Amino acid sequence: MRVQSVRFGRHAVPLARPVSDAKVATGRQRPLSRIDVLTCEITTADGIAGLGFSYTTRAGTPAQFAHVKEVGELLLGEDPADIGRLYDRLLWAGASVGRSGVATQALAAIDVALWDLKAKRAGLPLAKLLGAYRDSVRVYNTSGGYLQAPIEEVTEKATQSLAGGIGGIKIKVGQPAMAEDLRRLTAVREHIGDGVPLMVDANQQWDRPSALRFGRAVEEFGLVWIEEPLDAYDAEGHAQLAAALDTPIATGEMLSSIPDLVRLIDLRAVDYLQPDVPRVGGITPYLKVAALADHARLQVAPHFVMEIHVHLAAACPRDSWVEHIEWLSPLFEERLEIADGRIAVPDRPGLGLSLAGRARDWRLDQVEFHLNGR
Repeated sequence: MRVQSVRFGRHAVPLARPVSDAKVATGRQRPLSRIDVLTCEITTADGIAGLGFSYTTRAGTPAQFAHVKEVGELLLGEDPADIGRLYDRLLWAGASVGRSGVATQALAAIDVALWDLKAKRAGLPLAKLLGAYRDSVRVYNTSGGYLQAPIEEVTEKATQSLAGGIGGIKIKVGQPAMAEDLRRLTAVREHIGDGVPLMVDANQQWDRPSALRFGRAVEEFGLVWIEEPLDAYDAEGHAQLAAALDTPIATGEMLSSIPDLVRLIDLRAVDYLQPDVPRVGGITPYLKVAALADHARLQVAPHFVMEIHVHLAAACPRDSWVEHIEWLSPLFEERLEIADGRIAVPDRPGLGLSLAGRARDWRLDQVEFHLNGR
């Protein structure tokens, strides 16, 4: 079992309409109109192939693609089952650019492909290979709650999501006027009722006093969590909030190294840790962080890429949440099944995914490596 070929692709997947969060509302970023995706396909000499991917928003995928063009050829001839050893080899091949950010996010696509390949060779869904605790996980929707949408649209999207089997609703907050956030939040809570799990996401909008003020103002709403109230790297500030508020704190999605996420755990800065497989560098580092979080009795609620995270959440001892955002769905042939507030783990081997034919229409670049040049 040796790696015969490796193919990388750079894709731009358009959104149906641009979306805006607090970073847009405050002028730090432009509206998001597409997701850039780095794909990796690893094929062995006996024809079994693993599929992995990473992503960026607004910038970064060209740099990821350039990185894998430099290190990807090192996989050729290797045993793909040796995932940890291969990860370290590729990490050290690019050591001069560090162990976080673009370099490790590029490796995430490779790492996911290796895990997909390993599970396929075993004939098991990835969740089963890792050791599943359950066949489905709780799911909440985010894509209907962005700030560019008027509140009437947000409430209608919430109705549609719940009718489609979604179990919880998350909306964006963090506008310049906190009163507007509270108005929208009140409208959503009244619309969906007290029994539906509801989260809010500020996308790093506030300073510490503002976050504390908001947290105290929303205690009555019974929120599942307040997400990213502060700068992603302000672990101490998040710890202060977590200690001061009854409403749980969630963060971690923007952090791209194990030490950064471990700092949140050590400081008890979160109730829900939100690692993101493509951002933290792959499934291999994600599993290390998730084990530490569970040891600390924290919930792990992975960010975005439900196509990967449904497997990892199912293999976590604590039944937490997976985020439903359908933006990457057109890239794949298969669809995830959602019902009764939960998302089912696919019963197909590996991730249970294959690239859709239309992915070629969104491909901006591609490179392939073959053993012995063939």
